[in-house]
Amino acid sequence: MWRIEDSAELYGISCWGSGYFGISKNGNLTIATRRDGSHQIEIIDIVRKLNEMNLKPPFLLRFPQLLHERLKDMHSAFVHSINEFDYGGAYRSAFPVKVNQRREVIEGLLHPGLPLIFGLEVGSKPELLLAIPYQAQYDVHLVCNGCKDDAYITLALKTIKFNKNTIIVIDDVSEAKLIIDTAKELNVIPQIGIRTKLYSKGSGKWESSGGDNSKFGLNTTEILEVIKTLENNRMLSSLNMLHFHIGSQVTAVSHIQKAVKEAARIYAKLQRVGANIQYFNIGGGLGVNYDSSKTSSFSGTNYTLQEYANNVVSTLKSICDEENAPYPTIISESGRAIAAHHSMLIINISGRKNVKQYGEVTVNEKDSSIVHELHDCYRKINIRNYEECYHDAVYLKEKLINLFNLGKLGLEEKSKGETLFWKICQCVTSFASEEGNTSEQIQKLEKHLSNKYLGNFSIFQSIPDSWAINQLFPVLPIHRLNEKPTYKGTIVDLTCDSDGEINQFIDKTHTKELLELHQLNDEPYYLAITLIGAYQDTMGDCHNLFGTVNEVHIAQKNNDNWYITHIIPADTTANVLNNMKYETAGLLKTLNKALEREQTTETENFIKLYEKELGKPTYLHNCKACALQR
Repeated sequence: MWRIEDSAELYGISCWGSGYFGISKNGNLTIATRRDGSHQIEIIDIVRKLNEMNLKPPFLLRFPQLLHERLKDMHSAFVHSINEFDYGGAYRSAFPVKVNQRREVIEGLLHPGLPLIFGLEVGSKPELLLAIPYQAQYDVHLVCNGCKDDAYITLALKTIKFNKNTIIVIDDVSEAKLIIDTAKELNVIPQIGIRTKLYSKGSGKWESSGGDNSKFGLNTTEILEVIKTLENNRMLSSLNMLHFHIGSQVTAVSHIQKAVKEAARIYAKLQRVGANIQYFNIGGGLGVNYDSSKTSSFSGTNYTLQEYANNVVSTLKSICDEENAPYPTIISESGRAIAAHHSMLIINISGRKNVKQYGEVTVNEKDSSIVHELHDCYRKINIRNYEECYHDAVYLKEKLINLFNLGKLGLEEKSKGETLFWKICQCVTSFASEEGNTSEQIQKLEKHLSNKYLGNFSIFQSIPDSWAINQLFPVLPIHRLNEKPTYKGTIVDLTCDSDGEINQFIDKTHTKELLELHQLNDEPYYLAITLIGAYQDTMGDCHNLFGTVNEVHIAQKNNDNWYITHIIPADTTANVLNNMKYETAGLLKTLNKALEREQTTETENFIKLYEKELGKPTYLHNCKACALQR
């Protein structure tokens, strides 16, 4: 009997789900907007409701309440650490806008009933322009990083004239004089931060972005030069933040501890020379468990949120006590950890590709000896000799191809030989599974024989990091989780690009190349790609002119009931073409002119069909060919 607990273990939900995801007794994937898992929403219910509303997949489901919950979790973890270690300072959270610039996300975080947010961190002038109105409305801080020109600094300083809190972080020595001169011209007292370039580095995929070769930040000599410049202009009192960042998705907690220790020493020494630093900004880096290994793999972390907070607070307190320095307010910019969980992509599987299914082969005396040898190999294979038979079959197949290339075999004989070879391979994987053989040879063969499930989506549009940096995202069915999956395969998208494939999946303790899925039938089959709330929304492209998907915002009441708060329709083909500078009116005009000599009913109907399809979403709707692949 297959249980929902088996599916939970198979797909690693207990680790990456972080208490928000689960499986209902009906075998459906659930999400809860509270970590305790109470009041769960069955995702399949949302999909069915959307189908009733005549909306078609793929769907991007967004749960803004999870943004609030993640902020609360982070705040609670640091408050617990502050109390446990008797730390005399406070903790606040800033959201780095680059992680997700979508209006729905920013406004969700700045909800007036959620006063936990310290402010927004911006890394460019366009992001500053985005953030300034929110600063004016909600009175939050702005932390200004990134490359800065005169206009950037002028805008940031002018917000101070309106009694707003804006901290300009110096990333380059040349910025110090520009900030000072502009502040004098505007007659404002600036708030200044220094981004330090630590020797300590992060761990994982972004390890190289930290350390001595970091793109941003000041080394010790440059920090002292900035301090001297501020002193000479009587503005040292304006320095109120020390900032550092050792890279995104830090996988090992020891690297966090080392970085905090080094930065804390710098903070204490700056206090001694007269700087009145109030904020100790540890930047981002808090990792998300995308896999189920609970190790420092590229897609995981070997620590919990509470361990992270404990290491930051205890290390900083220890150094402050040694140096007799005041306890600063700790600021973190853990955008990935805040945003990742709140959205998921729901795709429907349209069919299977490259499925090797062969009937029986009839061999007669006219067939070549090589065909007979392969047939004999197929007849004698069993659980005791399957590996030996496989090696023989590989040799015989090579011989078969050589004979065909020399003109000594016909197409029918080649077909028989190839069919027998693949039937032997299927027997090999079956016997290996029965015996528990997971050797590298068997795994390679299993992958070669696997299905390719055609998903109705574009990797490049919806989960670009999967393609660009091999980011692992948890993928699993949203229903039938009380049934044992009997097939294995990879997920391919609609693009005509060989990179449009997901071939890394979560296993119980590590990653694997094949995903366990169910037999397709006449009913729709849906998969969820989860934890995509960080970076994916604004980095996607229109490869093959696939546009955005239908986006749906869901809110949960204080029970299992939920409701739709907002729907953003998918891009139509016309939308995407307009973005590519094709005016649809111009396309229609060109088509009409080209076909004006053939004014028939068929021509008119074709133009009407063309115009109708321009107004539809870019993804598959009804695909009869796909249905045949099931």
